[in-house]
Amino acid sequence: MVRIRLRRIGLKKQPSYRIVVADQRSSRNGGFIEIIGFHNPRTEPSTDNVQEDRALYWLSVGAQPSDAVASIFKRTGTLERYERMRKGEGIEALVAEAVAAKANAAPVSPKTSRPAPAAGQSYKKAREAKANAAE
Repeated sequence: MVRIRLRRIGLKKQPSYRIVVADQRSSRNGGFIEIIGFHNPRTEPSTDNVQEDRALYWLSVGAQPSDAVASIFKRTGTLERYERMRKGEGIEALVAEAVAAKANAAPVSPKTSRPAPAAGQSYKKAREAKANAAE
C-alpha cells in the first residue's frame, strides 16, 4: 500500500519535513517514491508547499495520506480539490485554481520565528521554569 507521509529533515531540534509518497512498509526516513511537497512547522504560520498536480494524481490512484499529511492537505485545500476532482471537475482547472490561490496568499517569511533551544535547554524545561516562576 502506498502512503503520503512526512519525512523528517533538518538539524537536531530544528525539524522540517518533506511530504513524500512511500511504501507503507518503509521506515520514516527510508526509501520513497516521490517528493511532492514541503512542511516547515517552525514558522508562524507554518509553511506548506504542495505540488497540487502530483498530490491529486497520487490520491486518485489510491495513495492514503497519513493523519499529519491529511491535516496539511486540508489546510492547503488539496483534499477539497480532490473531492471536486472525484465528482468530475478537470484536474487542469483545479491545479490552476491552486496556483492562483497560492499567488494571492499572504507571503510567509522563510525565517523561523521559533529559535532553537540553547544547549542543555529544552522547550519543556523552559515551560516548567516559567510555571515555577509564576507560582
